[in-house]
Amino acid sequence: MANFNKIILLGNVTKDPEMSYLPSQIAVVNFGIAVNRKWKNKEGVGQTNVCFVDLRCFGKQAETIHKYVKKGDLLFVEGRLEFNSWVAKDNSKRSKHRVTIESFQLMPNGQPVDAQGQETAQTKEDKPRF
Repeated sequence: MANFNKIILLGNVTKDPEMSYLPSQIAVVNFGIAVNRKWKNKEGVGQTNVCFVDLRCFGKQAETIHKYVKKGDLLFVEGRLEFNSWVAKDNSKRSKHRVTIESFQLMPNGQPVDAQGQETAQTKEDKPRF
């Protein structure tokens, strides 16, 4: 049986990325994004739905995110969906989904940039369609 776990999101960062290190000294950054969906209902009235997504990234990419990404930034991410469960201090069972980032693109002003903050030289045909 084949399996496939890939998620692609474009949204605004909801809080500044928080960095920590694993015991092996690998950087880990945790933060979230808000992804908006807009549509018109049957009556033609505009509707909006916001989905808040928790994100995590490891290694050199985590360090880059921590250095260049801040609350409010537009960010394009590709990653895999993971399910985490744990027992809280009050002995209740808790769980949530989180996306582990495999690649990302900074998008100030809606335009892709590289890790140094420079706009990439993409042609109209090369730009991702959302």
